[in-house]
Amino acid sequence: MHTPWQAATTLKGEPKELRPLTGNEAIARAAWEAGVRVAAAYPGTPSTEILENLGTYPAEDLHAQWSTNEKVALDVAIGASFAGSRALCAMKHVGLNVAADALMSFAYIGVNGGLVLIVCDDPGIHSSQNEQDSRIYGLLGTLPILEPSDAQEAYEFTKLAFDISEQFDTPVIVRSTTRLSHTRSTVSVGLRCEVPARVFLEKPSKNVMIPAHARGRHVAVLEREAKLKEYFAVSAITQWETGDPSFGIVTAGTCYPYVREVLPNATVLKLGASSPLPEQLLRDFCGSVDRVFVVEELEPIIEKEIASLGIKVEGKRFFPRAGEFSPEVVRAGLVQAGILPSPPSLNAWVPEPIVRPPVLCAGCPHTSSFMAVRASGARVAGDIGCYTLAVLDPLRGIDTCVAMGSSIGNAVGMSKAGETKPVVATIGDSTFLHAGIPALIDAVYNQANIAVMLLDNHITAMTGGQEHPGTGRTLRGDPAPQINYEALIRACGVQWVKTVDSYDLAATHQALREAIAYRGVAVLISNRPCVLDPIKIKGPPLEINASQCTACQSCMNLGCPALTWSDEWFEGRHRIKIDPALCIGCTLCAQVCTIDCIKIATPPVTP
Repeated sequence: MHTPWQAATTLKGEPKELRPLTGNEAIARAAWEAGVRVAAAYPGTPSTEILENLGTYPAEDLHAQWSTNEKVALDVAIGASFAGSRALCAMKHVGLNVAADALMSFAYIGVNGGLVLIVCDDPGIHSSQNEQDSRIYGLLGTLPILEPSDAQEAYEFTKLAFDISEQFDTPVIVRSTTRLSHTRSTVSVGLRCEVPARVFLEKPSKNVMIPAHARGRHVAVLEREAKLKEYFAVSAITQWETGDPSFGIVTAGTCYPYVREVLPNATVLKLGASSPLPEQLLRDFCGSVDRVFVVEELEPIIEKEIASLGIKVEGKRFFPRAGEFSPEVVRAGLVQAGILPSPPSLNAWVPEPIVRPPVLCAGCPHTSSFMAVRASGARVAGDIGCYTLAVLDPLRGIDTCVAMGSSIGNAVGMSKAGETKPVVATIGDSTFLHAGIPALIDAVYNQANIAVMLLDNHITAMTGGQEHPGTGRTLRGDPAPQINYEALIRACGVQWVKTVDSYDLAATHQALREAIAYRGVAVLISNRPCVLDPIKIKGPPLEINASQCTACQSCMNLGCPALTWSDEWFEGRHRIKIDPALCIGCTLCAQVCTIDCIKIATPPVTP
């Protein structure tokens, strides 16, 4: 069903090569081929690999960087566009919330060099705090949104997006999803096209958004929208596939292959762009069939737009607003709508899946921090990172978690509202640099009585170990200036600052008690590198003397996956054993053992 086509930046007659690429790898390849000179992002699953891959392309071709947050990343890309070069900015859906302020103004300004935002949504909430639909930002900013359905289209649509950006003087959003970003398939790739940089456009009425200029630019945005509707009506990325005339399906993105798998002979309008919609084409398509269904993940964006044209359309009545779609979800909706017959019932017994609860890694330095937090009896405002897992048993060390960098501000609010317990905010090093610094300044300025535990594990761990200004390395691994957290925190006005080794459990408990007792803002830096990134840390494993173990289970309060139940019993309780393959020798279990029966394992004697 898919018809290959070429973006304008593809070199005529260039050699093609087939490569197995994920959606994210295909996007990175396309950006490089399209002549991008500057790329910036903050890591966030499922978008992280886009910049990681761009960082592998020659430095003389493009500058690729991790930025401290998504707004900074977009501002960097906007600056490159102002200077006349093609630029790319990548983020996950919640990152678009951070960048939205700049995006809404730049939607009015338009581009000089082409600018493309790759926004990766997370239907099904695989690794996020919500399930937002980023297409709403396209409507809010009157911006075009391209929705590829597979890795080949992710490659093609990204290249096309730069052409559209420069042709229509607009930033362009390419929307991916977790399924597309991480699914691998064959992609036909080409060569890099060097696009000459444009000169800076000396036009304050376009580049400077004061009210007098913005009024005129809003009119230009609306005129641009009308032109884009005409363009998408005839573009090759919009495909009208004729089939059964009794009903038609309007769909986009990764829902398209699900529809085609379930309904191979249906009449389908595949929208390569979900915003703005080609109104007359939609009228013609809907008029050619008896019933019209919209199959789209999350919000009824397309469905509402079609209904606003006065066309009877069905969608979320049969397809859910929550969760990730699949062929089974699409089939169930069509069965409910009477399009497909009910499948035969199966009486076969299917066992319940055994789900391993998510836990911190064996030896994770956050473990001791949250043991201290839990023991303090404080009210704890948590943040976004690996350490958010501390909300679960057995650590149970977090009471709230909202968004990147929210913990310190939340803690200030709790304290000012009269929370009777001591108030502690926990925040990781990358998250602190992303959005925690303004909140810390606010806490000092407003004389809050809170303790902040900065969990410094020397990396952006949750998304796979990316560099940031505290690691001393750039995206490409080159040396870079390294943040001194104590100096930075004192510069924010904090008087009580202390650093403690996370693996020293007693010192961590004592330092946190001191921080809580301090009247004002206290910051305790829990300092120990991540056990997985950038290298896997592995020391001599520990072992339990089974004959001494009283099954008190104190060590099990760590939640360490290297600690498991043994087959031996003591007074009606399972004794504990240590899996040497998982143990990294952090000694936390030995520090909490009440009878001192955990020691470094004796290496086997070689005969």
